Amino acid sequence: MPELPEVEALRDFLTEHLTGHEIVRVLPVAVSVLKTYDPPPGALEGREVTAVRRHGKFLDVVTDGGPHLVTHLARAGWLQWRDRLPDDPPRPGKGPLALRVALETGEGFDLTEAGTQKRLAVHVVRDPREVPGLARLGPDPLADDFDEERFAALLSGERRRLKGALRDQSLIAGIGNAYSDEILHAARMSPFKLATSLTPDETHTLYEALRGTLTEAVERSRGLAAGRLKAEKKTGLRVHGRTGQPCPVCGDTVREVSFSDSSFQYCPTCQTGGKPLADRRMSRLLK
Repeated sequence: MPELPEVEALRDFLTEHLTGHEIVRVLPVAVSVLKTYDPPPGALEGREVTAVRRHGKFLDVVTDGGPHLVTHLARAGWLQWRDRLPDDPPRPGKGPLALRVALETGEGFDLTEAGTQKRLAVHVVRDPREVPGLARLGPDPLADDFDEERFAALLSGERRRLKGALRDQSLIAGIGNAYSDEILHAARMSPFKLATSLTPDETHTLYEALRGTLTEAVERSRGLAAGRLKAEKKTGLRVHGRTGQPCPVCGDTVREVSFSDSSFQYCPTCQTGGKPLADRRMSRLLK
């Protein structure tokens, strides 16, 4: 799933390629992708793009005097830039193409989604706050005013485990499964550690790991073409998606805990005092 660093890199890329250009066609291809109908997608046509913004994991294309095109890429969605769009309009079908946006230059982009679970969401709205998920977002962890004091205040009274708290978009916007794994590894903390148990020193360590991990990921992705961002994300991860491989810090084997629809990775030596966490999937198999 694209998270804050990848969406921020896409924002940079689209700012360079869209701003100042006119949208001439918006073509929904998959019925499931469009979550709003008033204003219609055609209301974007003939409008100049004035800015591209990011709200957590949401991309927001702003037009001059017109509506916003707000996109959430979900787990399997992506944006593919095309220097030259095909002349023929796309045909609805079983392929990954969900929506196409064309500019007056002949350039444009496709929104695609792999797999059978269609969660990619596109909203055409007068105000981004009309998008339900966006309206509930917590603060952006890379914002200038997201300091350690604010972070500590958010975690105070949090009774959840750190892994769940970091992924909660209403608490902190933009962090998902991958970067929560990376942040906790950098902080040398167990994913199962309770947020309420953090000491002031541990809160400081976690804050520094959060800011550092996200900032480094954004810098690695900055300036890359949209098509290269997925590969860059994978190369920069230390534990997430690396089950069975050696930890790059200590050499221990990266372990995994699996749930019904997701999993997370961690290093026992770096994060849990050398003790493997209980994997519920394996526990069921051994009964």
